[in-house]
Amino acid sequence: MKKEILLELSRIEVPGGGDLVGRDMIRALTVEDGKVRFVIEAPTAEMARDLERVRRAAEAAVASLPGVGTVSVVLTAHGPAAPSKPAPSLKIGGHPKPQAGPADVVGVDRIIAVGSGKGGVGKSTVAVNLAVALSREGRRVGLLDADIYGPSVPRMMGLTDRPRSPDGERIEPLHAHGVTVMSIGLMLEEDKPVIWRGPMLMGALQQMLNQTNWGRLDALIVDLPPGTGDVQLTLCQRFHLTGAVVVCTPQDVALLDARKALGMFDTLKTPVLGLVENMSTYICPNCGHEAHIFGHGGVSAEATRLDVPFLAALPIDLATRIGGDEGRPVASGEGPMAEGYRRLARRFIEGGLG
Repeated sequence: MKKEILLELSRIEVPGGGDLVGRDMIRALTVEDGKVRFVIEAPTAEMARDLERVRRAAEAAVASLPGVGTVSVVLTAHGPAAPSKPAPSLKIGGHPKPQAGPADVVGVDRIIAVGSGKGGVGKSTVAVNLAVALSREGRRVGLLDADIYGPSVPRMMGLTDRPRSPDGERIEPLHAHGVTVMSIGLMLEEDKPVIWRGPMLMGALQQMLNQTNWGRLDALIVDLPPGTGDVQLTLCQRFHLTGAVVVCTPQDVALLDARKALGMFDTLKTPVLGLVENMSTYICPNCGHEAHIFGHGGVSAEATRLDVPFLAALPIDLATRIGGDEGRPVASGEGPMAEGYRRLARRFIEGGLG
C-alpha cells in the first residue's frame, strides 16, 4: 500500500518544480487498518505557507485509492523562515585553488563521470536518468551538472529555485526525485550565457565539487560537457574518479568522436566503466516496427574491441524527451524506459559502483 501511496503522491506538483516525492518532502508515512497518516515537510516555514493547496490535493489523491478509509496529512516546515537567497555573494568561476594532487570529495564514496565525444547524443539524459534510477534502487545519489556552457540538468530535474549560501562559502544543493543536485545553471539566469575562459571553468568545477554540502553519498554522477576540454581535464586530474561512462549514438561520425573521449580517459588514467548506446533504435508506436535510424551495432562492436562493458542500448523514445522537457525524468516513473534505466542502475550496483 505504501508504494501505491507514494506513486500517487509523486504526481502532486509543488511550487518551484518537482513533486512531493521527488523533492523528498514526505515524512512519517504510516498505513494501519485503512488509516493513512503522513507529514509534508517543507524546507522553510515560508514555503509551508504556500503549500496548503498541495496538502489538500495530496489528501484527496490518497483518499481516492482503494482500501483507504481515512487520511490525515500534516503540513510542517524543516526550519524557521529565512530568505531563500541565491549565492551571488559566493563568487563562482574564479581561478582554481592549488592542490597537492587528486583529492576526494567529502562524504562521497564514488564519482562517476558521464561523457561523450560530441554533443547531441543524449549524455545529459543518460546522466539524469541513471542518477534517478540509482536513487530508486535505494542509493544516496548526487548529480553535478558540469556542462558549464550548456547546463540542462535544472530543466530536466524540474528545478527552478536557487541554491543558498548562508556564509558565502558553502553551497546548499537542491533536491529532486530523490537526488541531490548542483549546477551552474541554478546560479545564473536561464537565458544568460556563460562566457568564461578555461581557468574560470576549472575554478567553477572545483568550487561546485568542494564547496557544495553533498552530505553522505554512495555515488556522485557528474554530467560532463561534450568533447575533451578543460572541465574533463580538471575532473580527471584533480579528483579521484571511480571511472567514466561514455555515451554514443550508433552512427559512424558519432563513434569517431566517442573514440576521442575514450582516448582522453585512457591518457588520463581514468577507468572506462562502459559504453552506452543511446538512440539505438526507433520503435513505431503504431505498428511496432523497429528501425535502426542511426545504424546498428557500432557501439557494441567498439566495446568488444576495447574490452569494456557494453552497458545498455537505449531507444529513441518520446516519453523520455517529454519527461526531460517537463522536469520529470522518465526513470522516475514506470514503463519500458524506466525499466531500462533500472537495469542499467542495477548493473552499477552489482558491480559495486553504485
